[in-house]
Amino acid sequence: MVPAARESLLDAAYTALARRPWSAVRMVDVAAAAGVSRQTLYNEFGSKEGLARALVRREADGYLAGVERALAGGSGGAVDLRERLTATAEWTTSAARENALVRAMLTGCWSERLPAPSLTAVPSASAVPAQRRADGPLPSPEDFVALVRDRAVAALNGVGPLPPPNTTELARSCELAVRLALSCVAAPPAEGGVAELVRTALPRRLTA
Repeated sequence: MVPAARESLLDAAYTALARRPWSAVRMVDVAAAAGVSRQTLYNEFGSKEGLARALVRREADGYLAGVERALAGGSGGAVDLRERLTATAEWTTSAARENALVRAMLTGCWSERLPAPSLTAVPSASAVPAQRRADGPLPSPEDFVALVRDRAVAALNGVGPLPPPNTTELARSCELAVRLALSCVAAPPAEGGVAELVRTALPRRLTA
């Protein structure tokens, strides 16, 4: 299946999920909304569980792509490490607020409305490369902490005109920003939001 058709199926599944609980989402309706046959849908994802895993994987990848954008500093190319970590924390809270699947993945709290695929890898005989990828392990909340922390360290080490903090200090600060963001997902803060919390908590040493 061409990537565009696969994305159309995942878009249709996401739209259906926004309208009704996953248990009420029918494969035939997802296929019809994407303009393909139900058999084509099954050929691509294998089962409703396979579709759920692929959808969760796509939303996880979308969240992590947003993390990369935040760490890059936007078009302005800001070099303040604290501000980049603040932007990453803000992206985390906004993505969780706007996307129920991202919120569930980051917190581990899957409501009855959502699919709740196993995070462990599942066996598959599918010949579709993308399906084999969806059959792999899905990230847990702790996995996301590590993924974002490690990406932040890789992106920010050496950024700015001043000598970088040592890797241990930078990793600690990156993980602190991620965990603060996740705490704000679970319990939204008062006035000032996650940005104020992160700016206050991170050491001034990170300012380049």
